Amino acid sequence: MTENGQGGAAAAGSGPAGEPVLGQRAQHRLTVVSGPSGVGKSSVVAQLRLLEPDIYFSVSVTTRKPRPGEVDGRHYHFIDRATFDEMAAGGRLLEYAEFAGNCYGTPREPVERALAAGKPAILEIELQGARQVRAAMPEARLVMLMPPSWEELVGRLTGRGTEEEAAVQARLAEAERELAAAGEFDARVVNADVKDAAAELLRLLTDDSKA
Repeated sequence: MTENGQGGAAAAGSGPAGEPVLGQRAQHRLTVVSGPSGVGKSSVVAQLRLLEPDIYFSVSVTTRKPRPGEVDGRHYHFIDRATFDEMAAGGRLLEYAEFAGNCYGTPREPVERALAAGKPAILEIELQGARQVRAAMPEARLVMLMPPSWEELVGRLTGRGTEEEAAVQARLAEAERELAAAGEFDARVVNADVKDAAAELLRLLTDDSKA
């Protein structure tokens, strides 16, 4: 189920009446997927990639060390702090943040290269990063992944039963804050079913004229 905000611009490569122009490749926009913890972002994006493997999925850079099983270039691009700072200062990151002493960011150039090649591109990040992408790339489409209801999200966040009450309440407060920002997004996709949500997201990625 999708709830659309402001409509997207017609894809490049179309004439004044929307008809295709020979010799031009349709230009997609970067699609940014965000949403509160527990809403199922990773599951929906993983299903999306099964539906359409050709979609470009942005791989972040990070200054933290690889964990067991992580592959450089697939899970993250692992770089040192000096390189990260140089990329940030040079405008080579669409967004970046620091958590627990480690830095994370989205390289700009691979995203722009994929879009220029006519590929849909997707980025899965938190609210703070989504706002930075909107500032750095105003034409990007922001999609908020929503839970079917607040009660279901609470159930997902509290169902593990392994966290202290204070930690659970902090996660719920953060989820409320993120959902309150849904009006900043261009579209909202309700994740009542992972396959259905992925199909709606795929439609947004591949059909800019209807986004």
